[in-house]
Amino acid sequence: MKDTPYESGVFRLEIVIPDKYPFEPPHVRFVTPIYHPNVDESGRICLDMLKLPPKGTWRPVFSLAGLLTSIQLLQATPNPDDPLMADIAEEYLYNRSEFEKKAREHTKQHAFQNVAC
Repeated sequence: MKDTPYESGVFRLEIVIPDKYPFEPPHVRFVTPIYHPNVDESGRICLDMLKLPPKGTWRPVFSLAGLLTSIQLLQATPNPDDPLMADIAEEYLYNRSEFEKKAREHTKQHAFQNVAC
C-alpha cells in the first residue's frame, strides 16, 4: 500500500471458504505478522464485513475481491475505535509517528522476507 508504513511489504492471507458461503463470510487472517490495531498476534482481523449481522455487515452479494479490497483499505486506514490491539490503537491515535515507525520496522522484518515466495 503506497504511502503507508506497509509499503513494499508482501502480506499473505489465509482464506477459508465455509460450506455455507456466500451466506456466511469467509474466514480470513493474516499469515504474515503485521503491526496494526485491527489485527491481533494470530492474524485475526477486526472488520465488520467479516461478521454476520447483527454484529457485522456481511451480505451474500459481497465478492471475495470486494472483501480483499476492504482489507486493503483497513490496512491503509486503521480503525482505532474498534481495535483488537488496544495498545497499538492508542499509539496510532496519540503518537502516530511512533506507530508508523514501528509498523514500518515490523513490515521490514516480517513482510519483506516473503517477496521471493
